[in-house]
Formats: sequence, structure tokens, C-alpha cells
Amino acid sequence: MSTAHRTLPHGFEERLRADLGEDIAARLADALMTSAPATPAVRLNRRKGARPGAALGAPVGWSGGDGFYVSGERPVFAFDPAWHAGLYYVQDASSMALSAIVGEIASRYYPGGEPLAYLDACAAPGGKTIAAIDALPPGSLVAANEFDRRRAEILVENLMKHGCPDMAVSRGDTAAMRRLPAMFDIIAVDAPCSGEGMMRKEPEAIAQWSPRLIDECAALQREIIANVWPALRPGGFLIYSTCTFNRAENEANLAWIEREFGASRIECEALAGVGGVVSLEKGAYRFLPGFVDGEGLFVGAVRKACDSSDRRAAAPRRKNKAKAKIDPAAAKFTDMVLGKDFRLMPQATPERPLRAVRAELADACALLESTLDLRTCGVKPGTLKGKDLAPSHALALSQALAADAFPRVELEDENAARAYLRGESLPALPEGTPRGLVIVTHGGAPLGFVKNLGNRANNLFPQGLRLKTLPAPGYTAPQLATLCPPSDSNPTSR
Repeated sequence: MSTAHRTLPHGFEERLRADLGEDIAARLADALMTSAPATPAVRLNRRKGARPGAALGAPVGWSGGDGFYVSGERPVFAFDPAWHAGLYYVQDASSMALSAIVGEIASRYYPGGEPLAYLDACAAPGGKTIAAIDALPPGSLVAANEFDRRRAEILVENLMKHGCPDMAVSRGDTAAMRRLPAMFDIIAVDAPCSGEGMMRKEPEAIAQWSPRLIDECAALQREIIANVWPALRPGGFLIYSTCTFNRAENEANLAWIEREFGASRIECEALAGVGGVVSLEKGAYRFLPGFVDGEGLFVGAVRKACDSSDRRAAAPRRKNKAKAKIDPAAAKFTDMVLGKDFRLMPQATPERPLRAVRAELADACALLESTLDLRTCGVKPGTLKGKDLAPSHALALSQALAADAFPRVELEDENAARAYLRGESLPALPEGTPRGLVIVTHGGAPLGFVKNLGNRANNLFPQGLRLKTLPAPGYTAPQLATLCPPSDSNPTSR
């Protein structure tokens, strides 16, 4: 949409003035009508060893140190092998604020650094979930849910690329979460909203706007919050966010949580000191076009009343009583590729993909599986096919994969890497490459598996993830992320 012809809905500016005041409303409306969308930004995957590439510009000040703006024009990220390897995630800069809040809650209220339990109730496409993962202590359990079936598939894909081994993804209505015990230290509700903050990027956000839509969204948001509240531990924290501007969906809903549940609002020092972030009330932070280089975001957090001296006493544990047997060969394979810290979950049916979780998270994952429609959990080592085990693509991208589990072949040329990502067959691998499963890397970062047959290598990159097109000859992807230090486990290159 051309900025010269962006017309705001009738009645929208009047509501902005009533909610935000004349000066803020005028500056925001001007930005929505005349300015281009925010500068593209990416979040680096530090847990995979990603470092800023030459094409990255200034850091995003509220991102926790992992977010950077992209220099120059917006690239085609799908043409960059580093994106497929999960070295970075493309995310609007404003949305990176969640990392600052989660990081501050973890360090201020849980200074011992112990793993926490985190629930993202409205998680797709996964950017805010990834921001939370990066800010949580290692070993924390991260559960992510999405109502929409297609968006849930995208969520699974994005979290797979990130490679966190301690996550579970479910699909369904948050009403099911009322049946969970109070097991989460932090719950995030990035609620479905009227989408005013997307007006620069999505024409539909302008076309659909109405006061009635605002009222409907505000009611739905309160319903979602009420659904997830029982799953929050006493003394735990709920982070509430939207991508809209009006008070009814933002400050008014924070105040409703305080009244309805006796919660107390908390302030985030990491956001309070950032230039351009607007705060009209205690503990409520607005990222507004015209004030920051990002799209619209509102975020705030509350704390649940602590009615127990032991915050973990409120989380009953349900033992995994499934009678399904664990295949010995699958268990041996899991030990080899992930190590002894991981335990296979029982399989309901033999053809279902294997799932391995850290032993200390097994009970929690079993509880989630018995309550929610779980789509994935932990790491998927692969699928049993008779007596053979076909490794999963997720295993190649997992942060938990043992460095020496498979031989690796480096594709130094990015065109060769893109050919692999397109699903093309590879010629013979370098002499000395063992036959069987081999991980293909680019820049030291795993892209996926091939099966080396000696005279050729069969491409095992998943059909649904393959590149549909290739760039023009001579194209070089801008360097957004590098892997440093490079892996010592790549014995060959080509």
C-alpha cells in the first residue's frame, strides 16, 4: 500500500485522541498515514551460536541484546540458508519487548536461575515464544498453544527451526487450560485484537476497524485470560500484550485482571528507561509508530497473589502411567543422538514420530499431553519404519543434537546450499564421507539430512519446506548471521 494514499477509518482518530491525548494521537496518526512500515529486524539465535552478520545494523534497544535492524532493503529471507538453519528469526522490533519483560521477571523474582515453566497461550507464528525462550533460564519448559490449525503448523515449523529441545506445542481453545493445575511460573497472552498496530503493513487492519470490533476483541481477551489464570502458580506472572492502540483492549483489560483476580501490576525497568516507549499508566508500555522504529504493540504484566509459601507446592505432578512400551532400538538411538539426559515418551501408535524429553520434564509433558491437543513435544528423534528408524528433520536442527552423532558435510557455496534446500539431488560427497545418514551444513550450521549412497546422496530435506523458487544467477544473500565459532565436527567440505 502506498503511504500517499493510506486513509484511516472514520472515527479512528477521534478515538485515538480520547484514549491517548491530543499530542500522542496526532503524532501516531501522522505516522500511520504517511510513513513506511518499520525497518525489518531479526532476532539472533544465540543458543545456536549465531553472531551478527555484516548486513545487520543497529541493535534493537529493548531486545535483550539479540535483536538487530537489517541494513538496506528488506531481503528475501527464504533465499538465505542461515534462516533455514534457524540462526535467526525475522521479527518486528516492537515485538522483541517481550524478551526484556521475561528476562527481568526471571532475574528479579527467580534469582537462583532455576528452570521455569512458561506458557504462551496465543503463540503463532512463534516470534514472541522464541523471544521468551531466549530470556528464560536454560532447561525451562516452554509450552506454546495456538487455536487456528494452519497457524499452529507454522508455529511448530518456526520453533523447530529455533531448535529448543524443551518445548511443547498444542492446538486448541484455551478453555482446555482450565483443567491444568497451577503449574506455570509465567503465562503470556498475546491476545487476538483489533490490529490497529498493523495499519501500516496490512490494509485489512484499516478495512476491518470498527468500535464494535474493539468491544468484541476486548471481551474475547478477557475470556482467554480467565481460561489460563488457573494454570498460573501463586506468585506467578501473566504478561498481557496486543498489537492495538485503544484503551479498552489494553489498560482497561489490565485493570480488569487486577479487579477480577486480585492481581498486582508490576513495572519493567528495562522498558521504562527506553526512549520512545510511551507509558500512560504504571506498568503499561506502548510501542507506537512515529515514536519507535517498530509497529504497534502494547504490553504489561501482573503478578498473581501468593497464597502459598512454596510457589511449587501448587503444581501437582501427574506420573506418566502409559502402558505403551519403549522400543529398545529407538531408546538406544535416542541415547546416541541426544544423550542420557533425554527420555522417550511412550508411543500411542508405532508409526507416530518418537518424542524425547529431558527426564526432569517428562511428568509435566505427560500432564500436558493428557489435557491438551499436543502437536509436538521435546525433540523428535525420528519415526520407526519396521525395524528401521528414519531421523526427523527436527533432529538435525535441534540444539540438543550431539555434535558427533552424525558425520557432517559442509556446503561452502550458498548456491549449493540453496539447491539442497530446493530438494535437488547431490552428487557424490567428498571422498571419505561415511555411507548412511549425513548432516549437510552451510557456514557450520546444520540444514538437514542426506543419505550417502557412495555414488550419490539422496536429499532428505522435507518436501513441505523446500524452496519453490531460486534467486537470479549471481545473487548473494546479505550476511545477517554467522555461526561463531565454527563447528569442529565438520570433517569435509565441498
